[in-house]
Amino acid sequence: MRWAMAAFYFAAGALHLAHPERFLPIMPGSVPYPRAVVLATGVCEIAGALALMVPRLRRLAGVMLALYAIAVFPANLKHAFAGVRVEGLPDSWIYHGPRLAMQPVLVWWALFCSGVIDWSFSLRHKKAPST
Repeated sequence: MRWAMAAFYFAAGALHLAHPERFLPIMPGSVPYPRAVVLATGVCEIAGALALMVPRLRRLAGVMLALYAIAVFPANLKHAFAGVRVEGLPDSWIYHGPRLAMQPVLVWWALFCSGVIDWSFSLRHKKAPST
């Protein structure tokens, strides 16, 4: 699951960096410097993807990617409810409904695959070394 999440975020980050103009229409109007924010999100996605692969950074990456998924939710809402057309993406509720419903799953997935929580949503604690 960690490899799949890393691939997902790496690809999304590359897309944000290669085609930031595709994401500008869904940026909420309250976001200052939208192009810079889109580029920064691409960098964050790639950094998070790479950090998931580094054991000592994995938990931090999971928390940050979970927070990232929460932070971009307003853009997903605008995309869905304002009827914003984005080239290459469907503009029907067959796309938007599952996408919005999957946002909490992305939060859980980031926390789970990084070892922050276990399957049942309880926090994982490091075990004390045996003496």
